[in-house]
Amino acid sequence: MAQTGVQPKPRGFWKTHQKTLAPWLFLAPGIAMFLLYVIFPIFESIWISFYQWDGLGPKTWVGLQNYRDLFADDSFYTSLKNNLIWLVLYLLAIPMGLTVALFLNQTVTGIRLYKSLFFFPFVISQVVVGLIFTWFYAPDFGLLPKLLQALTGSGKDFAVLADERYATLGVIAAGLWPQTAYCMILYLTGLNNINPEQVEAARMDNAKGLSMLWHIILPQLRPATFIAFVVTVIGALRSFDLISVMTLGGPYGSTRVLSYFMFEQALSEYGTAMGYGAAIAVVLFAIMLVFITIFIVRMLSQERNS
Repeated sequence: MAQTGVQPKPRGFWKTHQKTLAPWLFLAPGIAMFLLYVIFPIFESIWISFYQWDGLGPKTWVGLQNYRDLFADDSFYTSLKNNLIWLVLYLLAIPMGLTVALFLNQTVTGIRLYKSLFFFPFVISQVVVGLIFTWFYAPDFGLLPKLLQALTGSGKDFAVLADERYATLGVIAAGLWPQTAYCMILYLTGLNNINPEQVEAARMDNAKGLSMLWHIILPQLRPATFIAFVVTVIGALRSFDLISVMTLGGPYGSTRVLSYFMFEQALSEYGTAMGYGAAIAVVLFAIMLVFITIFIVRMLSQERNS
């Protein structure tokens, strides 16, 4: 006899492709926001950099003229040099953050208070940080001149932010304070996820101190180091708020960086060169992309070899 039974209902499109479509539906809002607020502005900036435009009137196509003018501008090279100084010195936040994290990863009396004190710079605004350090450097009532005067007998009239030789270093020092706190948080998170079995095995092999740190701890902190490096590089290259609060690019443009130079040319009270400012932004983006790409490639090659 032929078997009879109820035929199964055909599955709908959603039931058939639910596992494939569901993740994309959850990701769709984030992808749309990323395309709208990140990818589109990047290409729009590149496009505007080929025009002469005041931001309101009609655009005039000038091709690569904005880039020619930029590479012939002494202010561009001053800003680029300062950005490189920022990049080199700002990377000190990574080892400093690691050092603080290793200290705070201990069980000692009052460790919660220490963590709160080191975490404090991360939660306050960069504008507040800039004001604090501006007062710290103030030649008439600042703490730094008074310390120098107490230690050396001179330094009462030492104005860090008014001296072309030290102004950039003073602003970078202000930036290192919260950036070190950020790197510290990343490394504290990484230290909490370290495999304790590897640590115990290394101790049984008499590994300790720098040997333990180099061969056991740091390899497991590579994800935290990667994030710290990327964020620090981006922070160094787009540094703007501290310069705006502390020096306004002075004295005599000596602390100007590419992001502040772009603001001056395109968005400030007297800046109407939107195309020229977009060209500066494109160059800054290209520099940032090169550094991050090199580090990503190096990290991936290390992971393949390990």
